[in-house]
Amino acid sequence: MDIQSTLISAGQTFLMLFGELFALFIGISFLVALLQVYVSKERIKRLLTRPHKVTNALLGAALGAVTPFCSCSTIPVLVGLFRSGAPFSGAISFLLTSPVLNPAILALLLVFFGPVPTAVYAVLAFAFAVVAGLVLDALGFSRYVKNVSIQGGAQDGATWETLEGTFWQKQRQAVLISLKEAVGLFRGVVGWLLLGAGIGAFIYGFVPQELLAGFAGANDLWAIPLAAVVGIPMYIRAETMIPIAGILMGKGVSAGVVIALILGGAGASIPEVSLLNSIFKKPMVATFVLCVFIVATATGFAFTILL
Repeated sequence: MDIQSTLISAGQTFLMLFGELFALFIGISFLVALLQVYVSKERIKRLLTRPHKVTNALLGAALGAVTPFCSCSTIPVLVGLFRSGAPFSGAISFLLTSPVLNPAILALLLVFFGPVPTAVYAVLAFAFAVVAGLVLDALGFSRYVKNVSIQGGAQDGATWETLEGTFWQKQRQAVLISLKEAVGLFRGVVGWLLLGAGIGAFIYGFVPQELLAGFAGANDLWAIPLAAVVGIPMYIRAETMIPIAGILMGKGVSAGVVIALILGGAGASIPEVSLLNSIFKKPMVATFVLCVFIVATATGFAFTILL
């Protein structure tokens, strides 16, 4: 294939990937924004401020899974939980599921891997977050929480309680607010979406299949923990990895390696770790990164077995 044909093919792949990304991102962002109208940050605090540790760990993991706040929103919520007297187990379970078990990542897994692996991952990640919250609480890791208050971050938007009018008038307002939020989020990450589509198109058109398959093929299990380690400092947004994941697997990279890379980057990005360092002492920050690494690696091996 000559260079002109390769460029045309790569361009067509880019347009196709970006079109899919646009539809996926707007749809997912709209549903997430609508969910956050109904489940406000204050409601999360109220739900988690309960005395029973196991109940709190379960609630924390569940709420973290359905409230995919970005790092700048998750950390202030976490501080609010601690200041509201929420048990350590529930707060940590919330922190662990929020980045690695949310609608965006589940949609990504469902599109590329199917319902069974997605369900297996959801159960494993949820169970790990609950157990980790309880274990770290039992080990006394609450002593590593600094007495700080974080200012700034995302401002609380409209919630169901603050909307006015009849039920259907409030529903209409919620839909309009969520649509506006989805469009605003798209504008904020369109560069990442273009980057992801561009990288995917480049890999599709110019990177030899044999090179990727040989480096991270299905039989190279060492590549799974390596991918998790590489992903953590890369700050990979889930929406950036949506097109790259499919292209990598099409080139022969195993599903286990791809999912480890995605979860490593989405679960413990450098910006989030930096924010966590302002409210946790170093042992807790290191433990959080280790937890994300364990989830990413274990999921990678599970996907290698299942797929």
